[in-house]
Amino acid sequence: MEYRKIKDDEDRDADLIEADVGSLHGKSLTGVSLNNKNTLGSSFGDRSKWKIKSIVTLALTLLTSSQAILIVWSKRAGKYDYSVTTANFSVEALKCALSLAALARTWKSEGVTEDNKLSTTFNEVIYYPIPAALYLVKNLLQYYIFAYVDAPGYQILKNFNIISTGVLYRIILKKKLSEIQWAAFILLCAGCTTAQLDPSSDHVLQTPFQGWIMAIIMALLSGFAGVYTEAIMKKRLSRNINVQNFWLYVFGMLFNAIAIFVQDFDAVMNKGFFHGYTLITTLMILNHALSGIAVSMVMKYADNIVKVYSTSVAMLLTAIVSVFLFNFHLSLAFFLGSMVVSVSVYLHSISKIQK
Repeated sequence: MEYRKIKDDEDRDADLIEADVGSLHGKSLTGVSLNNKNTLGSSFGDRSKWKIKSIVTLALTLLTSSQAILIVWSKRAGKYDYSVTTANFSVEALKCALSLAALARTWKSEGVTEDNKLSTTFNEVIYYPIPAALYLVKNLLQYYIFAYVDAPGYQILKNFNIISTGVLYRIILKKKLSEIQWAAFILLCAGCTTAQLDPSSDHVLQTPFQGWIMAIIMALLSGFAGVYTEAIMKKRLSRNINVQNFWLYVFGMLFNAIAIFVQDFDAVMNKGFFHGYTLITTLMILNHALSGIAVSMVMKYADNIVKVYSTSVAMLLTAIVSVFLFNFHLSLAFFLGSMVVSVSVYLHSISKIQK
Protein backbone atom coordinates (compact mmCIF):
# COMPACT_ATOMS: atom_id res chain seq x y z
CA MET A 1 0.00 0.00 0.00
CA GLU A 2 2.87 2.39 0.76
CA TYR A 3 4.39 1.78 -2.68
CA ARG A 4 1.07 2.46 -4.46
CA LYS A 5 0.60 5.65 -2.45
CA ILE A 6 4.04 6.87 -3.46
CA LYS A 7 3.39 5.89 -7.07
CA ASP A 8 0.00 7.70 -7.17
CA ASP A 9 1.59 10.86 -5.74
CA GLU A 10 4.36 10.61 -8.31
CA ASP A 11 1.87 10.30 -11.19
CA ARG A 12 -0.14 13.32 -9.99
CA ASP A 13 3.04 15.42 -9.70
CA ALA A 14 4.12 14.33 -13.17
CA ASP A 15 0.72 15.31 -14.64
CA LEU A 16 0.92 18.76 -13.02
CA ILE A 17 4.43 19.31 -14.33
CA GLU A 18 3.41 18.19 -17.81
CA ALA A 19 0.45 20.60 -17.76
CA ASP A 20 2.68 23.47 -16.61
CA VAL A 21 5.25 22.73 -19.28
CA GLY A 22 2.53 22.55 -21.93
CA SER A 23 1.13 25.88 -20.77
CA LEU A 24 4.51 27.53 -20.88
CA HIS A 25 5.19 26.02 -24.28
CA GLY A 26 1.95 27.44 -25.62
CA LYS A 27 2.81 30.88 -24.29
CA SER A 28 6.21 30.81 -25.88
CA LEU A 29 4.67 30.01 -29.27
CA THR A 30 2.01 32.70 -29.15
CA GLY A 31 3.40 35.53 -27.05
CA VAL A 32 7.18 35.56 -27.36
CA SER A 33 9.35 36.13 -30.41
CA LEU A 34 12.93 34.99 -30.56
CA ASN A 35 15.71 37.45 -31.28
CA ASN A 36 19.45 37.29 -31.62
CA LYS A 37 20.01 37.99 -27.95
CA ASN A 38 17.79 35.08 -26.93
CA THR A 39 19.56 32.82 -29.41
CA LEU A 40 22.95 33.77 -28.03
CA GLY A 41 21.69 33.22 -24.49
CA SER A 42 20.34 29.81 -25.45
CA SER A 43 23.64 28.89 -27.12
CA PHE A 44 25.56 29.95 -24.03
CA GLY A 45 23.20 27.93 -21.83
CA ASP A 46 23.67 24.85 -24.02
CA ARG A 47 27.46 25.17 -23.80
CA SER A 48 27.22 25.57 -20.02
CA LYS A 49 25.02 22.47 -19.68
CA TRP A 50 27.34 20.51 -21.96
CA LYS A 51 30.30 21.51 -19.80
CA ILE A 52 28.53 20.40 -16.62
CA LYS A 53 27.52 17.10 -18.23
CA SER A 54 31.08 16.46 -19.38
CA ILE A 55 32.59 17.17 -15.95
CA VAL A 56 30.02 15.07 -14.07
CA THR A 57 30.31 12.19 -16.56
CA LEU A 58 34.10 12.13 -16.32
CA ALA A 59 33.95 12.30 -12.53
CA LEU A 60 31.43 9.46 -12.26
CA THR A 61 33.42 7.28 -14.67
CA LEU A 62 36.67 7.74 -12.76
CA LEU A 63 35.01 7.26 -9.38
CA THR A 64 33.17 4.11 -10.50
CA SER A 65 36.22 2.54 -12.13
CA SER A 66 38.46 3.20 -9.12
CA GLN A 67 35.96 2.11 -6.47
CA ALA A 68 36.61 -1.64 -6.67
CA ILE A 69 40.35 -1.07 -7.12
CA LEU A 70 40.59 0.97 -3.91
CA ILE A 71 38.68 -1.67 -1.92
CA VAL A 72 41.03 -4.42 -3.11
CA TRP A 73 44.06 -2.18 -2.62
CA SER A 74 43.02 -1.42 0.97
CA LYS A 75 43.54 -5.07 1.93
CA ARG A 76 46.67 -6.24 3.73
CA ALA A 77 47.63 -9.92 3.38
CA GLY A 78 44.17 -10.71 2.04
CA LYS A 79 42.21 -9.07 4.85
CA TYR A 80 41.06 -5.66 6.02
CA ASP A 81 43.07 -4.17 8.87
CA TYR A 82 40.37 -1.57 9.44
CA SER A 83 36.74 -2.10 10.43
CA VAL A 84 34.45 -2.10 7.39
CA THR A 85 31.56 -0.93 9.57
CA THR A 86 33.46 2.19 10.64
CA ALA A 87 34.41 2.78 7.00
CA ASN A 88 30.75 2.65 5.96
CA PHE A 89 29.81 4.98 8.82
CA SER A 90 32.49 7.42 7.68
CA VAL A 91 31.11 7.35 4.13
CA GLU A 92 27.59 8.16 5.33
CA ALA A 93 28.89 10.91 7.62
CA LEU A 94 30.89 12.49 4.79
CA LYS A 95 27.91 12.39 2.42
CA CYS A 96 25.77 13.96 5.12
CA ALA A 97 28.34 16.75 5.59
CA LEU A 98 28.53 17.36 1.84
CA SER A 99 24.73 17.60 1.65
CA LEU A 100 24.72 20.13 4.49
CA ALA A 101 27.45 22.15 2.76
CA ALA A 102 25.38 22.23 -0.44
CA LEU A 103 22.32 23.27 1.56
CA ALA A 104 24.27 26.06 3.23
CA ARG A 105 25.10 27.49 -0.19
CA THR A 106 21.43 27.26 -1.18
CA TRP A 107 20.31 29.00 1.97
CA LYS A 108 22.87 31.76 1.40
CA SER A 109 21.77 32.40 -2.18
CA GLU A 110 18.03 31.70 -2.00
CA GLY A 111 17.21 31.86 1.69
CA VAL A 112 15.36 29.21 3.70
CA THR A 113 12.15 28.13 1.99
CA GLU A 114 9.51 25.49 2.55
CA ASP A 115 11.26 23.16 0.07
CA ASN A 116 14.86 23.49 1.31
CA LYS A 117 14.43 23.63 5.07
CA LEU A 118 15.70 20.67 7.09
CA SER A 119 12.67 20.40 9.35
CA THR A 120 10.27 17.73 8.17
CA THR A 121 7.22 15.73 9.17
CA PHE A 122 6.90 12.16 10.38
CA ASN A 123 4.95 11.20 7.26
CA GLU A 124 7.85 12.34 5.07
CA VAL A 125 10.79 10.96 7.03
CA ILE A 126 9.21 7.58 7.80
CA TYR A 127 10.18 6.24 4.36
CA TYR A 128 13.94 6.82 4.63
CA PRO A 129 14.93 4.05 7.11
CA ILE A 130 14.03 1.28 4.63
CA PRO A 131 16.52 2.14 1.82
CA ALA A 132 19.12 3.13 4.44
CA ALA A 133 18.94 -0.35 5.99
CA LEU A 134 19.11 -2.03 2.58
CA TYR A 135 22.14 0.00 1.55
CA LEU A 136 23.82 -0.94 4.85
CA VAL A 137 23.66 -4.68 4.08
CA LYS A 138 24.58 -4.13 0.43
CA ASN A 139 27.63 -2.02 1.32
CA LEU A 140 28.86 -4.57 3.86
CA LEU A 141 28.57 -7.36 1.28
CA GLN A 142 30.53 -5.16 -1.11
CA TYR A 143 33.64 -5.66 1.03
CA TYR A 144 33.26 -9.38 1.65
CA ILE A 145 32.57 -10.32 -1.97
CA PHE A 146 36.20 -9.57 -2.83
CA ALA A 147 37.16 -12.79 -1.08
CA TYR A 148 35.71 -14.54 -4.15
CA VAL A 149 36.09 -12.10 -7.06
CA ASP A 150 38.69 -9.66 -8.37
CA ALA A 151 38.08 -6.00 -9.16
CA PRO A 152 37.23 -6.46 -12.87
CA GLY A 153 34.95 -9.41 -12.11
CA TYR A 154 33.16 -7.33 -9.49
CA GLN A 155 32.47 -4.57 -12.02
CA ILE A 156 30.95 -7.14 -14.39
CA LEU A 157 28.77 -8.84 -11.76
CA LYS A 158 27.71 -5.42 -10.46
CA ASN A 159 25.62 -4.99 -13.61
CA PHE A 160 23.16 -7.60 -12.34
CA ASN A 161 21.48 -4.76 -10.43
CA ILE A 162 20.09 -3.62 -13.79
CA ILE A 163 18.06 -6.83 -13.95
CA SER A 164 16.83 -6.51 -10.37
CA THR A 165 15.97 -2.85 -10.92
CA GLY A 166 13.99 -3.65 -14.08
CA VAL A 167 12.05 -6.48 -12.48
CA LEU A 168 11.31 -4.45 -9.34
CA TYR A 169 10.17 -1.50 -11.47
CA ARG A 170 7.62 -3.88 -13.01
CA ILE A 171 6.51 -5.39 -9.69
CA ILE A 172 6.60 -2.39 -7.35
CA LEU A 173 6.02 0.67 -9.52
CA LYS A 174 3.96 -1.22 -12.15
CA LYS A 175 6.10 0.11 -15.01
CA LYS A 176 6.03 -2.04 -18.13
CA LEU A 177 9.26 -3.23 -19.75
CA SER A 178 9.69 -3.33 -23.51
CA GLU A 179 10.77 -6.39 -25.48
CA ILE A 180 14.12 -4.68 -26.13
CA GLN A 181 14.66 -4.28 -22.39
CA TRP A 182 13.94 -7.97 -21.74
CA ALA A 183 16.32 -8.88 -24.57
CA ALA A 184 18.91 -6.59 -22.97
CA PHE A 185 18.52 -8.50 -19.69
CA ILE A 186 19.25 -11.80 -21.47
CA LEU A 187 22.31 -10.25 -23.13
CA LEU A 188 23.45 -8.97 -19.75
CA CYS A 189 23.32 -12.45 -18.22
CA ALA A 190 25.20 -13.85 -21.23
CA GLY A 191 27.83 -11.12 -21.04
CA CYS A 192 28.41 -11.55 -17.31
CA THR A 193 28.75 -15.31 -17.75
CA THR A 194 31.09 -14.99 -20.74
CA ALA A 195 33.34 -12.56 -18.88
CA GLN A 196 33.68 -15.07 -16.04
CA LEU A 197 34.66 -18.05 -18.22
CA ASP A 198 37.98 -19.64 -17.21
CA PRO A 199 39.27 -21.95 -19.99
CA SER A 200 42.58 -22.55 -18.20
CA SER A 201 40.92 -24.20 -15.17
CA ASP A 202 38.77 -27.23 -14.42
CA HIS A 203 36.14 -24.80 -13.17
CA VAL A 204 33.97 -23.33 -15.92
CA LEU A 205 33.56 -19.98 -14.15
CA GLN A 206 36.26 -17.95 -12.38
CA THR A 207 33.91 -16.81 -9.62
CA PRO A 208 32.89 -19.55 -7.16
CA PHE A 209 29.30 -20.24 -6.19
CA GLN A 210 29.52 -18.09 -3.05
CA GLY A 211 30.59 -15.09 -5.12
CA TRP A 212 27.62 -15.45 -7.47
CA ILE A 213 25.19 -15.74 -4.54
CA MET A 214 26.61 -12.59 -2.93
CA ALA A 215 26.48 -10.74 -6.26
CA ILE A 216 22.82 -11.70 -6.75
CA ILE A 217 21.91 -10.66 -3.19
CA MET A 218 23.73 -7.35 -3.66
CA ALA A 219 21.87 -6.80 -6.94
CA LEU A 220 18.49 -7.45 -5.32
CA LEU A 221 19.27 -5.14 -2.39
CA SER A 222 20.64 -2.42 -4.64
CA GLY A 223 17.71 -2.68 -7.05
CA PHE A 224 15.06 -2.58 -4.32
CA ALA A 225 16.76 0.28 -2.50
CA GLY A 226 17.16 2.21 -5.75
CA VAL A 227 13.52 1.82 -6.81
CA TYR A 228 12.26 2.67 -3.34
CA THR A 229 14.53 5.71 -3.09
CA GLU A 230 13.39 6.95 -6.50
CA ALA A 231 9.79 6.70 -5.38
CA ILE A 232 10.61 8.69 -2.25
CA MET A 233 12.52 11.36 -4.15
CA LYS A 234 9.72 11.84 -6.69
CA LYS A 235 6.92 11.86 -4.14
CA ARG A 236 7.57 15.57 -3.62
CA LEU A 237 9.32 16.85 -6.72
CA SER A 238 9.79 20.39 -5.42
CA ARG A 239 11.70 19.19 -2.35
CA ASN A 240 15.40 20.07 -2.41
CA ILE A 241 17.39 16.92 -3.20
CA ASN A 242 20.06 17.79 -0.62
CA VAL A 243 17.42 17.78 2.12
CA GLN A 244 16.22 14.35 0.98
CA ASN A 245 19.81 13.09 0.78
CA PHE A 246 20.52 14.47 4.25
CA TRP A 247 17.73 12.48 5.88
CA LEU A 248 18.66 9.34 3.95
CA TYR A 249 22.28 9.66 5.09
CA VAL A 250 21.27 10.38 8.70
CA PHE A 251 19.48 7.04 8.86
CA GLY A 252 22.48 5.48 7.10
CA MET A 253 24.70 6.76 9.90
CA LEU A 254 22.26 5.43 12.51
CA PHE A 255 22.15 1.90 11.05
CA ASN A 256 25.92 1.81 10.55
CA ALA A 257 26.38 2.89 14.17
CA ILE A 258 24.23 -0.08 15.19
CA ALA A 259 26.37 -2.34 12.96
CA ILE A 260 29.52 -1.06 14.67
CA PHE A 261 28.01 -1.79 18.08
CA VAL A 262 26.95 -5.32 17.11
CA GLN A 263 29.94 -6.39 15.03
CA ASP A 264 33.02 -4.36 15.98
CA PHE A 265 32.28 -2.76 19.35
CA ASP A 266 35.18 -4.43 21.22
CA ALA A 267 37.68 -3.75 18.44
CA VAL A 268 36.66 -0.10 18.21
CA MET A 269 36.82 0.38 21.99
CA ASN A 270 40.22 -1.33 22.33
CA LYS A 271 41.97 -0.16 19.15
CA GLY A 272 40.12 3.01 18.26
CA PHE A 273 37.63 4.03 15.58
CA PHE A 274 40.26 4.72 12.91
CA HIS A 275 42.51 1.72 13.65
CA GLY A 276 44.07 0.32 10.48
CA TYR A 277 43.17 3.34 8.35
CA THR A 278 45.73 4.24 5.71
CA LEU A 279 45.89 6.75 2.88
CA ILE A 280 44.24 4.17 0.59
CA THR A 281 41.43 3.64 3.11
CA THR A 282 40.84 7.38 3.31
CA LEU A 283 40.78 7.67 -0.48
CA MET A 284 38.34 4.74 -0.64
CA ILE A 285 35.96 6.44 1.81
CA LEU A 286 36.21 9.71 -0.12
CA ASN A 287 35.55 7.82 -3.36
CA HIS A 288 32.41 6.14 -2.02
CA ALA A 289 31.05 9.44 -0.70
CA LEU A 290 31.72 11.37 -3.90
CA SER A 291 30.27 8.52 -5.99
CA GLY A 292 26.99 8.80 -4.13
CA ILE A 293 26.89 12.56 -4.65
CA ALA A 294 27.93 12.18 -8.31
CA VAL A 295 25.02 9.86 -9.08
CA SER A 296 22.60 12.49 -7.78
CA MET A 297 24.29 15.16 -9.89
CA VAL A 298 24.17 13.00 -13.02
CA MET A 299 20.44 12.51 -12.62
CA LYS A 300 20.00 16.28 -12.17
CA TYR A 301 22.32 17.66 -14.86
CA ALA A 302 22.46 14.73 -17.30
CA ASP A 303 20.40 11.59 -17.87
CA ASN A 304 20.42 7.79 -17.74
CA ILE A 305 22.41 7.43 -20.95
CA VAL A 306 25.31 9.21 -19.24
CA LYS A 307 25.23 6.65 -16.44
CA VAL A 308 25.28 3.91 -19.10
CA TYR A 309 28.40 5.25 -20.78
CA SER A 310 30.07 5.80 -17.40
CA THR A 311 29.37 2.23 -16.27
CA SER A 312 30.52 0.67 -19.53
CA VAL A 313 33.76 2.67 -19.69
CA ALA A 314 34.37 2.05 -15.98
CA MET A 315 34.35 -1.72 -16.53
CA LEU A 316 37.13 -1.49 -19.10
CA LEU A 317 39.14 1.05 -17.08
CA THR A 318 39.00 -1.20 -14.01
CA ALA A 319 40.25 -4.16 -16.04
CA ILE A 320 43.10 -2.17 -17.62
CA VAL A 321 44.29 -0.69 -14.32
CA SER A 322 44.05 -4.11 -12.64
CA VAL A 323 46.47 -5.51 -15.23
CA PHE A 324 49.19 -3.22 -13.85
CA LEU A 325 48.24 -3.20 -10.16
CA PHE A 326 47.12 -6.79 -9.53
CA ASN A 327 48.59 -8.70 -12.50
CA PHE A 328 45.09 -9.31 -13.83
CA HIS A 329 45.00 -11.37 -17.04
CA LEU A 330 42.80 -9.63 -19.61
CA SER A 331 41.45 -12.70 -21.40
CA LEU A 332 39.48 -12.75 -24.64
CA ALA A 333 36.46 -14.07 -22.72
CA PHE A 334 36.55 -11.09 -20.37
CA PHE A 335 36.93 -8.62 -23.24
CA LEU A 336 34.04 -10.15 -25.22
CA GLY A 337 31.87 -10.37 -22.11
CA SER A 338 32.53 -6.70 -21.34
CA MET A 339 31.47 -5.76 -24.86
CA VAL A 340 28.24 -7.77 -24.59
CA VAL A 341 27.47 -6.20 -21.20
CA SER A 342 28.09 -2.72 -22.63
CA VAL A 343 25.73 -3.37 -25.54
CA SER A 344 23.13 -4.75 -23.14
CA VAL A 345 23.28 -1.70 -20.87
CA TYR A 346 23.11 0.60 -23.90
CA LEU A 347 20.04 -1.16 -25.36
CA HIS A 348 18.31 -1.09 -21.99
CA SER A 349 18.85 2.66 -21.61
CA ILE A 350 17.86 3.49 -25.20
CA SER A 351 14.60 1.56 -24.93
CA LYS A 352 13.88 3.24 -21.61
CA ILE A 353 14.33 6.69 -23.12
CA GLN A 354 12.18 5.94 -26.17
CA LYS A 355 9.17 4.72 -24.17
